Amino acid sequence: MSGLISVADALALIETVKPDPGQEAVDLTLALGRTLAAPVFARRTHPPAPMSAMDGYAVRLADVQSPNTCLRVIGEAPAGAPFSGSLSAGEAVRLFTGSVIPDGADHVLIQENVTREGDEIVCSDSYDRSAHIRVAGLDFETGETLIAKDTVLTPAHLSMIAASNNSQIEVKRKLRVGLIANGDELRPPGSDLAPGEIINSNPFGLAGLIECWGGQPIDLGIAGDSEEAIHRALDNSIDIDVFVPIGGASVGDHDHMQAAFRTRGYQPVFSKIAVRPGKPTWLSRSKSTCVLGLPGNPASALVCAHLFLAPLLGRPWADRLIRVRLESNIPKNGPREHFMRATATIAEDGTLLLTPAANQDSSLLHPFLSCNALLRREPNADALRQGAQTDALLIGSLP
Repeated sequence: MSGLISVADALALIETVKPDPGQEAVDLTLALGRTLAAPVFARRTHPPAPMSAMDGYAVRLADVQSPNTCLRVIGEAPAGAPFSGSLSAGEAVRLFTGSVIPDGADHVLIQENVTREGDEIVCSDSYDRSAHIRVAGLDFETGETLIAKDTVLTPAHLSMIAASNNSQIEVKRKLRVGLIANGDELRPPGSDLAPGEIINSNPFGLAGLIECWGGQPIDLGIAGDSEEAIHRALDNSIDIDVFVPIGGASVGDHDHMQAAFRTRGYQPVFSKIAVRPGKPTWLSRSKSTCVLGLPGNPASALVCAHLFLAPLLGRPWADRLIRVRLESNIPKNGPREHFMRATATIAEDGTLLLTPAANQDSSLLHPFLSCNALLRREPNADALRQGAQTDALLIGSLP
């Protein structure tokens, strides 16, 4: 295990080199999935005034504390057109959901409990407390902090931001992530393959993950198995914040990726991680950019992207660890921390159940079609039996 660093140490080193993306202002229509670079403050109070929560009539509570009360309707207040006068004893104003409560009113009679003839209504029930009024500021008030910095914006956040009268917000700039596939044997999808050639599939899955994590994937193509070919791919890169070479990181005669970056002034941060899959994952840095090298095997590349590329792009995963109950036996682990592809489900009693994929071979993509979690196994961990509790990293949604 000489030269290997732990997963925890690798994550700590990633924190020291991850690039500062800076920030930019974007329209709210372009903000979904972006990360806030500054808190969002309310620019208005919501609701801005007391408003009706129901269709009905604004009245004084004092007038409806006895049953069969007769009141005179003196006007109406559709949403967006408040009643300009004030309510006096024995009077009512027709309201609709979202109408502003008129001055003098402190209760709303819902229309189902009212009989109306002409300009008179009769309330058959009696009331001893105000109801159906949304007070001003019930949701938020002007100047209130609505959403904290570093929040990844969801549709619910966008609704809140819009309601608070913000049309633009400050978000972190998308990091430009340059993907370089390495291997003489690689060909693009749709190719007619000669013996020994394989399809270059890794960049497609990685690009999707990078977009989910707020980055901008840039395809730098396929570099052959020579430093010269790798330098040609790098010569085509423009304004890249993070390079992600895929493959060429092991110890074979045709693995030139780390050497090519060293030639360009990148200093090694670590060269191998005690993790399974993904031992050849490496990290180097220059003054302005960094490079995270991923293994070429598909499962290794995707698993290590979740473990190490996501934090490098500002998406740590510690808050996505879940406690699960195993649905099958797990053998004793070896000396490397192991992240096993698995499927998490929810039992009827709310318990999270986890079923590891039967085949954990690092060349297999098929297990990812049903995988939404990675079972975390500490180095040299004892065998676990079905029903045991353990930790897993959630990488997808729960069914």
